Amino acid sequence: MGPPPHRAGAGLTVATRPPAEVDVTGDLVRDLLRDQHPDLAGLPLRVAASGWDNAVLRLGDDLAVRVPRRAAAAELVRHEQRWLPVLAPALAVPVPVPVRVGAPSGRYPWAWSVVPWFTGRPATTVPPAARGGLVAPLGRVLVALGVPAPAGAPHNPVRGVPLATRDDAVRDRLASGHVPDADRVLDLWREAVSVPRWAGPPVWVHGDLHPGNLLLTPDGGLAAVLDFGDLTAGDPATDLATAWLTFDADGRRRLRRQVTAATGVDDATWARARGWALCMASALLAHSDDDPTFAALGRDAMAQVLAG
Repeated sequence: MGPPPHRAGAGLTVATRPPAEVDVTGDLVRDLLRDQHPDLAGLPLRVAASGWDNAVLRLGDDLAVRVPRRAAAAELVRHEQRWLPVLAPALAVPVPVPVRVGAPSGRYPWAWSVVPWFTGRPATTVPPAARGGLVAPLGRVLVALGVPAPAGAPHNPVRGVPLATRDDAVRDRLASGHVPDADRVLDLWREAVSVPRWAGPPVWVHGDLHPGNLLLTPDGGLAAVLDFGDLTAGDPATDLATAWLTFDADGRRRLRRQVTAATGVDDATWARARGWALCMASALLAHSDDDPTFAALGRDAMAQVLAG
């Protein structure tokens, strides 16, 4: 494998999302449906999105097919299939509980799912200041998740873990040239890593509560929470990072007040949450040259982190 490509005149490696290891096409998914769920194979099918880990194809009016595009995501789909039916009743918001399960086969090497299709606009389509209607319902989701998870909850090496385990990755991103104001960001990162670790029991963690995984109702409320692939148990600060990933200063204050009143989350956990937001924003900035929506999300989130 050769060196990464460079942008002309920039002297920087191209900051793109991880490449697909399997080309997930409509024809492939149609064949999978014919083999395993033939009663669904005749429905209209079109590619709706292709993210870092999964491709999503809309199936008819009410369903979607969620298919891993790389091996790193394959086990994450199994986590959703096993645990979302358990978690969904407590969350009081629509989530993509699988309605059908796809198995590995000769055509495709990993598990995949048929899930509900939710109508709504991604929260990335509006600026942080316009997301205030998400504060109360997302706060309730955070409170519902923040309970001790069972011993068999999924392990995730990059979510819910001590923040210091992400130190090398964050420092590499800051050194890459893709993160503006890197010296100031590094100072904030050092502060966050120095905060005491989570000492409580491992609690449920969505792992990726950013605006790209939140759908808006027409009036700006929360229509659905998507993509539980990073689901794990550990430090709730990972999910509380949404205070910076999703909201402006006013929304952040309101969310913090709501969640703290309901759960007693301490200042150290909120300080780690800011660190997690920095970690996730740096990842978006370092891997989104081919995704303008995520690049903008990374810039907005880092601006909120720097704002405090």
